[in-house]
Amino acid sequence: MSALRVAVVIPALNEALRIREVVLGALEHSSDVIVIDDGSDDDTCAQLEGLPITLIQHPTRRGKGEGLRSGFREALKREVDGVLSMDGDGQHLASDIPRLLRAATCHPQHIVVGARLRKRAQQPWHRRLANEFGDWGIAWATGYRIADTQSGQRYYPRSVCALADVAGEGFVFEADILIQAARRLGTRAVSVPIESRYAGDGLAGQFRRSHFRPLHDLYRITAHVVGRVWTYGHVVPRYIEARRHPPVIHDGGAAGATHDPAANDGATHEYTPGP
Repeated sequence: MSALRVAVVIPALNEALRIREVVLGALEHSSDVIVIDDGSDDDTCAQLEGLPITLIQHPTRRGKGEGLRSGFREALKREVDGVLSMDGDGQHLASDIPRLLRAATCHPQHIVVGARLRKRAQQPWHRRLANEFGDWGIAWATGYRIADTQSGQRYYPRSVCALADVAGEGFVFEADILIQAARRLGTRAVSVPIESRYAGDGLAGQFRRSHFRPLHDLYRITAHVVGRVWTYGHVVPRYIEARRHPPVIHDGGAAGATHDPAANDGATHEYTPGP
């Protein structure tokens, strides 16, 4: 287990179905769990009664970006080395937290992304295509490629959490923080293969439908990223630079049921995504 002290930040919007399970899993790995309820109109908050967590409630919906900002501000009040974010819908496995933290220990001052590379066939095809397109655009803005730039399970070093003026609401925030960390701090990302769970494939009713709207949200992310690329300039050299730096994968093996026999027991390597 990593020696890093982390706060786990969980944005939540209408997550009554699985939020208690998610938080209990997070508490197994951190005593600093912060849930941001983004104006839910179901029993999300009631499901958290009696748990030793910090609950921040937005009276109205402000979007995931503002939820993460609120969580970061609260976490920075504490003596933590960084923040681990995860979604409240049960898509991410808390058992993957130690793997992300081990990668963070091996790669100090890096963002660690839980990349949904395991059992990718479970991911809806339209989500997979949207993710790959987003990866392409964000690479152009950062100057290097990242496996799964849309994943919400990440470790952020304290210095990244403290960045001011990270733009964007909703899912755009998670794109811009990668760009701003690279541009302003020189911070890069390393990815850890994880498995995600989705509604469908026999799991209907166990998970809510994603808040991510592929066409709408991808358009907003793409428009924002393209704006960043043009603002920074050096468009062609930056693209060439990004293509020279494939995603870096730190695969320390899976936890529990997510074991992948192809895991390489802690090695870090470059990953070349498919076309």
